[in-house]
Amino acid sequence: MSFHDAKGRFGQHLDTARREPVTIECHGRPVAVVLSKEEYDELNDIKLRQLRAEIDAGLADLERGAYTDYAPEALPKLAERIKAAGRERLGKE
Repeated sequence: MSFHDAKGRFGQHLDTARREPVTIECHGRPVAVVLSKEEYDELNDIKLRQLRAEIDAGLADLERGAYTDYAPEALPKLAERIKAAGRERLGKE
């Protein structure tokens, strides 16, 4: 729905968002999604569990000595690779 429509019928869209996510567009492009508090909490719980699992795996690697030392100047490029991998992973799920 357009931003103008979302603004004009906000209450109705909140009711819809309790059942399913509502996408809001601006100039024909999606810019926001309104979803129920329960759905939001569930998504955050999933993300938190995944983050904890990845941290645990990383700590286990460190304990085994399985890590790579990076030079400080290499860190921005590494950060971009990590972000790109995360975006790719999100696109596949």
